[in-house]
Amino acid sequence: MEIERKFLPDKDSFPFRPEDHPCRHIEQGYLCTDPVVRVRMDNNEYFLTYKSKGLMVREEYNLPLTRSGYEHLLAKADGRIISKDRYVIPLEDGLSLELDIFKGELAPLVIAEIEFPDEETALAYEPPAWLGEEITYCPEYHNSALSQL
Repeated sequence: MEIERKFLPDKDSFPFRPEDHPCRHIEQGYLCTDPVVRVRMDNNEYFLTYKSKGLMVREEYNLPLTRSGYEHLLAKADGRIISKDRYVIPLEDGLSLELDIFKGELAPLVIAEIEFPDEETALAYEPPAWLGEEITYCPEYHNSALSQL
């Protein structure tokens, strides 16, 4: 189960420098957007992912792929291939912020996601002002929707 809230942060208001934190390069394509079936390269790891419908709470299943399997499936992707750098920034209470800085056609889009252990914690979380507008309930900001623009 994936429980996350998403935000459009103000890059000029960060209380940190993203480049001071671990970064992963992510490339992903969508084989289907209803239901969501995606292939992803995350640095040197490859996955096939299924995500159920939903906004803050969704089922998510990841299956490992080989590089050749990923490349074969990526060639069949519908829409644009998404490329982004993901910085992982530790937050209080054991939470982490995943800061996605999009590249290519989606630049200069930046989306911040925080995953939570349960819905109660997610709903109780008070985001700092620098996280900006909350987009958790805006399906147009799902990566699957961004791939179709």
